[in-house]
Amino acid sequence: MSIRIQSENCIGCGRCMEVCPGNLIKKDENGKACIRRPRDCWGCTSCIKECAVNAIGFYLGIDMGGRGSVLTVEKQGHICHWQIESPEGQVRIIDVDQRDSNNY
Repeated sequence: MSIRIQSENCIGCGRCMEVCPGNLIKKDENGKACIRRPRDCWGCTSCIKECAVNAIGFYLGIDMGGRGSVLTVEKQGHICHWQIESPEGQVRIIDVDQRDSNNY
Protein backbone atom coordinates (compact mmCIF):
# COMPACT_ATOMS: atom_id res chain seq x y z
CA MET A 1 0.00 0.00 0.00
CA SER A 2 1.22 3.43 -0.75
CA ILE A 3 0.22 6.77 -2.11
CA ARG A 4 1.26 8.50 -5.29
CA ILE A 5 1.41 12.28 -5.39
CA GLN A 6 1.04 13.96 -8.77
CA SER A 7 3.05 17.12 -8.24
CA GLU A 8 1.63 18.72 -11.38
CA ASN A 9 -1.81 18.69 -9.72
CA CYS A 10 -0.66 19.70 -6.21
CA ILE A 11 -1.42 23.30 -5.21
CA GLY A 12 0.83 23.20 -2.13
CA CYS A 13 -1.94 23.81 0.41
CA GLY A 14 -0.30 21.45 2.94
CA ARG A 15 -3.56 19.86 4.13
CA CYS A 16 -2.18 16.38 3.39
CA MET A 17 0.85 17.10 5.57
CA GLU A 18 -1.37 18.11 8.48
CA VAL A 19 -3.37 14.88 8.50
CA CYS A 20 -0.62 12.33 7.80
CA PRO A 21 -0.28 10.35 11.05
CA GLY A 22 3.21 9.20 10.10
CA ASN A 23 4.46 12.69 9.23
CA LEU A 24 5.63 11.24 5.91
CA ILE A 25 4.50 13.99 3.52
CA LYS A 26 6.74 17.01 3.09
CA LYS A 27 7.01 19.87 0.61
CA ASP A 28 9.66 19.75 -2.07
CA GLU A 29 11.75 22.70 -3.27
CA ASN A 30 8.79 23.88 -5.39
CA GLY A 31 6.35 23.89 -2.46
CA LYS A 32 4.56 20.76 -3.71
CA ALA A 33 3.70 17.75 -1.57
CA CYS A 34 6.00 14.77 -1.82
CA ILE A 35 6.62 11.55 0.05
CA ARG A 36 10.20 10.43 0.28
CA ARG A 37 9.61 6.81 1.28
CA PRO A 38 6.22 5.63 -0.05
CA ARG A 39 6.76 2.14 1.40
CA ASP A 40 6.45 3.67 4.89
CA CYS A 41 2.86 4.77 4.16
CA TRP A 42 0.39 3.09 6.52
CA GLY A 43 -2.44 3.31 3.99
CA CYS A 44 -4.79 5.29 6.24
CA THR A 45 -5.98 7.38 3.21
CA SER A 46 -6.30 10.54 5.34
CA CYS A 47 -4.27 12.56 2.85
CA ILE A 48 -6.37 11.36 -0.07
CA LYS A 49 -9.58 12.49 1.63
CA GLU A 50 -8.10 15.93 2.42
CA CYS A 51 -6.67 16.63 -1.04
CA ALA A 52 -9.08 19.02 -2.74
CA VAL A 53 -7.49 18.72 -6.18
CA ASN A 54 -7.11 14.92 -6.57
CA ALA A 55 -3.33 15.18 -6.55
CA ILE A 56 -2.95 12.10 -4.35
CA GLY A 57 -3.85 8.59 -5.41
CA PHE A 58 -3.77 5.40 -3.38
CA TYR A 59 -2.19 2.44 -5.16
CA LEU A 60 -4.27 -0.70 -4.78
CA GLY A 61 -1.81 -3.53 -5.19
CA ILE A 62 -2.38 -7.19 -5.87
CA ASP A 63 -2.33 -7.96 -2.15
CA MET A 64 -5.53 -5.88 -1.78
CA GLY A 65 -7.21 -7.27 -4.89
CA GLY A 66 -6.72 -3.99 -6.73
CA ARG A 67 -4.38 -5.35 -9.43
CA GLY A 68 -2.65 -1.99 -9.71
CA SER A 69 -5.71 0.23 -9.67
CA VAL A 70 -5.48 3.74 -8.23
CA LEU A 71 -8.00 5.25 -5.80
CA THR A 72 -8.67 8.99 -5.60
CA VAL A 73 -11.33 10.90 -3.68
CA GLU A 74 -13.29 13.99 -4.71
CA LYS A 75 -15.51 15.82 -2.21
CA GLN A 76 -18.75 17.61 -3.00
CA GLY A 77 -20.31 18.85 0.21
CA HIS A 78 -20.99 15.84 2.45
CA ILE A 79 -20.48 13.37 -0.38
CA CYS A 80 -17.10 11.74 -1.10
CA HIS A 81 -16.77 10.22 -4.56
CA TRP A 82 -14.25 7.38 -4.26
CA GLN A 83 -12.97 6.78 -7.80
CA ILE A 84 -11.10 3.59 -8.64
CA GLU A 85 -9.31 3.50 -11.98
CA SER A 86 -7.96 0.18 -13.20
CA PRO A 87 -4.73 -0.14 -15.20
CA GLU A 88 -6.95 -0.81 -18.24
CA GLY A 89 -8.66 2.57 -17.78
CA GLN A 90 -11.97 1.32 -16.37
CA VAL A 91 -13.40 3.67 -13.76
CA ARG A 92 -15.72 2.79 -10.88
CA ILE A 93 -17.12 5.48 -8.56
CA ILE A 94 -18.46 4.77 -5.07
CA ASP A 95 -20.32 7.62 -3.38
CA VAL A 96 -20.13 7.85 0.43
CA ASP A 97 -22.12 10.36 2.49
CA GLN A 98 -19.76 11.48 5.26
CA ARG A 99 -22.68 12.02 7.60
CA ASP A 100 -23.30 8.25 7.49
CA SER A 101 -19.66 7.15 7.50
CA ASN A 102 -19.75 5.89 11.10
CA ASN A 103 -22.73 3.69 10.34
CA TYR A 104 -20.77 1.14 8.29
